[in-house]
Amino acid sequence: MMSHDELESKTYERERIVLETIKKNPNLHHNALIKQIVPEFMAKTTFEKTRNSLLEKEIIDVKKQGNMKFYFPAVNYEENLHHRIERNTNNSFHDLKLQIKRLDTDFPHKDIDGKIFLANSLLKKLMFVDTGFTILDSAKNPKKTLYRDEHLMIQQLLNHVFTVIRKDKDFDIVFPM
Repeated sequence: MMSHDELESKTYERERIVLETIKKNPNLHHNALIKQIVPEFMAKTTFEKTRNSLLEKEIIDVKKQGNMKFYFPAVNYEENLHHRIERNTNNSFHDLKLQIKRLDTDFPHKDIDGKIFLANSLLKKLMFVDTGFTILDSAKNPKKTLYRDEHLMIQQLLNHVFTVIRKDKDFDIVFPM
């Protein structure tokens, strides 16, 4: 049985193989690229999933010439990465604010397992979002906290989650998380 980390490691390794092959062979069209990679490194469907992942992450771009596709490393990868981190972090942040807003009414009606799962889930997501804002702070200007209001709001949301848990009748069971 493979762990989640091993699966991610294989995914990253495949992405690295495809990206390096594209960099080394910028004039290879889609089918020639497949011949270069399949079956030595991965199966054809795995190659296609890996290529789609690289396209989705905006690590590579595709250019069509006639009926042929050529892949090349994305020009603005780092800038696109920052935009994607910012977009995902902001979307997660706003979703969390809505979830936590409903916490006062939703939490007491859950069974103990549901309460434990919800509390852990919200706390992990809040930490993930705070880390996202910290990464953005360090990438944009490491000497300033640009997302000060968001960091403060996350502190308040964390406090609200803890307050709801403390007031709950199952506090002793839920809190030891």
